[in-house]
Amino acid sequence: MGSTEVTSVPKKSSENNDIADIYGPNLKILPCNNQVKELQTILRDKNTTRSDFKFYADRLIRLVIEESLNQLPFSKCVVTTPTGAKYNGLKYQKGNCGVSIVRSGEAMEQGLRDCCRSIRIGKILVESDADTHEAKVVYAKFPDDISERKVLLMYPIMSTGNTVIKAIAVLKEHNVLEENIILSNLFCTPIAAKSLVTAFPQMKILTSEIHSIAPNHFGQKYFECNVGASIYWNLNILFFNLYINHIVY
Repeated sequence: MGSTEVTSVPKKSSENNDIADIYGPNLKILPCNNQVKELQTILRDKNTTRSDFKFYADRLIRLVIEESLNQLPFSKCVVTTPTGAKYNGLKYQKGNCGVSIVRSGEAMEQGLRDCCRSIRIGKILVESDADTHEAKVVYAKFPDDISERKVLLMYPIMSTGNTVIKAIAVLKEHNVLEENIILSNLFCTPIAAKSLVTAFPQMKILTSEIHSIAPNHFGQKYFECNVGASIYWNLNILFFNLYINHIVY
């Protein structure tokens, strides 16, 4: 692939401490190694084909999801091995779910299902007002008991953080505790990171990279949005606006 000038968050512990000083202890960066750096480079390269883009995006998504799951609470357990030996291990505590912010957040759903086959996934659709450009929630559907669950909120690209802030506000309206939300993200700008940790200091955030330039082409390329697809998607949004008399929470 062609070269791309992107500076990832350094691996050095002292510089990672600087990240904690800037954004607080609840924002975590996926450990950067050559594999992660290559995936980030491919996704930013304008010459990457759509097929390659989706393949490598799914790889990075899987890494982020796996590390996000590592932020969930575990409890100790003892199992018996096939040889009859006892093994002291760990298991997830019950009560987890995923929520994707439509549409780009849906790209991360399969990665979560690949790791947690039976996990329930809700959705939030946030769109920008054509006149004011203010983010507003058009549709939201969650598990009935979401207030009792840990929530993995999925959104791959954050430029300003406004969409995510709106989505989190809806979760909090449903009595989801801020400390029970884990935001899974691929690419985040410093502005978005600062906005989120300021607005929701108790929420955990997991991203692969903080960089001033966000790959905002992600959703269009991942879902291969051509003109026809864009028209179809806009009609779906119009349908929600016309036929939903109130937001379904």
